[in-house]
Amino acid sequence: MGNADWARGCAMTVEPVTGARFVYDEANPLDPLGDLEREASKGVKHNRAKVGSARPSSLIYTYGPGSIMDLPQFTIMPSGLDDWDRIWARRDFVPQINAPRLREVVRMLLRSPDVQLRPFPWQPKKTSMSSEGNDLGVPARVFPQWLRCTGCDMLASVAQFDYRNTHPYRTDLACFEHTRCTGRSGDPNRKPVRRPAVAARYLLACVDGHLDEFPYDLWVHHGAHCEKAEFPVLKMVDRTAGRGAAATIICASCGSPRPMNEAQGEAGRSKLPRCRGRHPHLDAFEPEGCGNEVRLILVGASNLWFPATHSIIVMPASTSERELDLVDQLRSALGDKLAKYAGNLDILRDLLDGKVDTARLTDAALGDAVNAALQPLPTQEEQEQRIREWDPVELLVPEWNYLQRDPLGDRHEDESSGLTLSRRNVDPAMPAGISRVLAVERLRKVNALVGFTRIDDVDRVGDLPRRLAPITRSAHPAWTVATEDRGEGIFIQLDHDLVSRWEDTVLASEIWRAHREAHRRNFRRRFSETAKYVDPDSRLQPPRYWLVHTLAHVLIREMAMTCGYSAASLSERLYAWPEADGRHASAGLLICTTASDSDGTLGGLVQLSTPERLERVFSGALYRATRCSSDPVCAQRIPHDPEDFLHGAACHCCVMASETSCERANRFLDRRFLVNLPGSELGFFGHAG
Repeated sequence: MGNADWARGCAMTVEPVTGARFVYDEANPLDPLGDLEREASKGVKHNRAKVGSARPSSLIYTYGPGSIMDLPQFTIMPSGLDDWDRIWARRDFVPQINAPRLREVVRMLLRSPDVQLRPFPWQPKKTSMSSEGNDLGVPARVFPQWLRCTGCDMLASVAQFDYRNTHPYRTDLACFEHTRCTGRSGDPNRKPVRRPAVAARYLLACVDGHLDEFPYDLWVHHGAHCEKAEFPVLKMVDRTAGRGAAATIICASCGSPRPMNEAQGEAGRSKLPRCRGRHPHLDAFEPEGCGNEVRLILVGASNLWFPATHSIIVMPASTSERELDLVDQLRSALGDKLAKYAGNLDILRDLLDGKVDTARLTDAALGDAVNAALQPLPTQEEQEQRIREWDPVELLVPEWNYLQRDPLGDRHEDESSGLTLSRRNVDPAMPAGISRVLAVERLRKVNALVGFTRIDDVDRVGDLPRRLAPITRSAHPAWTVATEDRGEGIFIQLDHDLVSRWEDTVLASEIWRAHREAHRRNFRRRFSETAKYVDPDSRLQPPRYWLVHTLAHVLIREMAMTCGYSAASLSERLYAWPEADGRHASAGLLICTTASDSDGTLGGLVQLSTPERLERVFSGALYRATRCSSDPVCAQRIPHDPEDFLHGAACHCCVMASETSCERANRFLDRRFLVNLPGSELGFFGHAG
């Protein structure tokens, strides 16, 4: 294809902005509500700005900035967070989610010292017909902007179709239409009718997170221009919907056809242009372009968007966390004035009145906080070094440490964090190896988005920072989107001594050697650029992690039968690491369910934490783990060269869970580490059933 013509499209589309991180058109911002108000001020009958809705959890895990959301009649892409500021500007006060421990990690990963966590721009309505919050919402643009008429197969840009969205309470009726469709026969005497248009489903993506429209006009003419028309009429003939690249592009002006299946696979990549470095959610291009090979990808492909998120269960704040939060409040409230009045605490207290609660702070404590807030920020080299050395386990350690404490009394509620814990006795009939059980009657979970990847999931490219696509044009964003979920759960702790002895046995086994070799092969193939510098064994989860992970999955399956929640509504939080500098060894898990759009959940999961019920759940889960409808194939599965899968005796019939439940995409699972299977005596719980 003509790469020169394709590359020139970048320069023709946008104008560079001095000092910007990306090349983008600053003169045409995305402002759907502003556009709506300007139309209304002219007295013009206008279309409405709202085109759909989604739950907060789906907007952060499935349809975040840069993803493609499928609406009933067309597809949209939520924009980058820069455009959300115009939405928040409609409010005098911007809410924030308080989670200092998570906020500090997000600041480090985004390389921005002042990042705050904000919820989605949304406001509840008093009634279904009331107007509260109509001026809030997530800005999005139509993408892809090539549409196909369902009546005549005309393929054209969105500007050549008519948009209709006039019903105030039926956003599902919003659609694009070809107003003068004469059908596939093309009979000029036939009366034109309105026909709906749908998204042309082909796109180009690269491994560094860029996404672009497919250049249909250049494709059908093999990189050249149409000889018969400056603006050729294109058609997409597709008689086998749902079969990948089965369509054919036809130029109605010159008659040239070209099937889309020529763009598929390894052979097809050589016929495609190089990547232009486009980020459509930012309406921007990389200043130096990209140049990677691109891949043909469908609009609904599951590997089009993978979120990079981090989350915490909010625990009662420690002294250091409270001090850290106070320092952040001082910086946010005073800015440059902090240094100016640092020597006069009385003036500082007056300036902070109504912004920061300083009444309980002594002058010495306030002075220490001011001095800490005035400390110079880490250098860029120090930031990069910290990111390289950071381990996500650091987010889990404070949670594990707090859960080691017995609650004050039989039931303890912490108002600041929302965490409510109750003690539970361990039933004498429970399998040996379970040391503690806590009922987590209430919990608060905060999740934050830091970026996304395309083609490969984020945990497979985590060692290549350039593959993490940004969610803002700014190199130093002031905030990122987060959700606050409330729910319940059950915490189960395994006996540390028994786990340690069992782990030593597994490490010396042939099965573990096979898993280790499979992981090395997997690492070299998926992290090829990093494998030259990193020991794959340092990234392999220890046997205790496989044990805890497999146990969590079988418990989720068993609990779903009686707790009132589906298995997809239950999720795991795993605490399984060996002793290391600064942290004690752990072996435990939290099974929880949360909801982001209500005050919490209904208590059905916590009810299973009583000794008798939990014992029945455990016994049933372990018994079912001994059998699988795919046995003996599943029970005997061990990876051998050249296989590189990261599981053993585990499949979707017995252990694997939905992607909403599993934090590791169904990797690091093996039933033989949980219970004894034929030919193996490595089960932590021995023979079950």
